[in-house]
Amino acid sequence: MDTTPTPTTPAPHSVGEDKALIILCHLSALIGVGFLLPFIVYLIKRKDAGPAAIQAKEVLNFHLSLLLYSLCALPLVFVFVGAVLLVLLGLAAVIFGIVGAIKASDGVLYRYPLCIRFIS
Repeated sequence: MDTTPTPTTPAPHSVGEDKALIILCHLSALIGVGFLLPFIVYLIKRKDAGPAAIQAKEVLNFHLSLLLYSLCALPLVFVFVGAVLLVLLGLAAVIFGIVGAIKASDGVLYRYPLCIRFIS
């Protein structure tokens, strides 16, 4: 039987410390550390293969996806479409980060929509 947590099941062995790290990773864009915090958490926890490493990798992938989407929208600012896209990307980052933190506080692994899986 496979014991790997899926995105919709509660994370097994989630300890209070790991839960706090996961919540902080999801809120990293709001607290001003961007993809630096998820990257550090992933580097520290990746050997454990627990929920903290899985969620840090997911948040890191989401932040890298947002960076790529922003770089694609930047040239479109000159035709005024890019400004709207950048605002929408910012709103998506805030909303999805808050949803991810709420799901993490409930012990559920959250997968971001429209996220490219750079790190697998």
